[in-house]
Amino acid sequence: MVAWSDYKSEAKARGALALELYVAQSTPAKDPQDVKAALPDHLAYQATLEAAGQLAFAGPMSDETGAHMQGMGLIIYRADSLEAARTLAENDPMHQSGARQFTLRRWMINEGSLNLAVGLSTKTVSLT
Repeated sequence: MVAWSDYKSEAKARGALALELYVAQSTPAKDPQDVKAALPDHLAYQATLEAAGQLAFAGPMSDETGAHMQGMGLIIYRADSLEAARTLAENDPMHQSGARQFTLRRWMINEGSLNLAVGLSTKTVSLT
């Protein structure tokens, strides 16, 4: 197995972006009503992280068929370290309440693209 820091150095050396983010996979640990009860505080916390630039993306995931809500969520943090990202995840009211639990992983972004369109006169924004 290759050490993460070695792989990141190699990726940068070959010209890859090697942007490191942190991915929390959040899954229900209690009944749906417990998750629902923690949702307002969870969303407020995420809005605070987003405003601070610490939340890249977050949202629910479907089941494997894509047809149903499974209850799993994905949260992608911007942080200085895995430990700092773990603190962000642990401080999430959804996780603090025990309604959900999480696993945390480093994620290195090497390839891909984002498209942002800003309509000045229409005051619209589109991200694809």
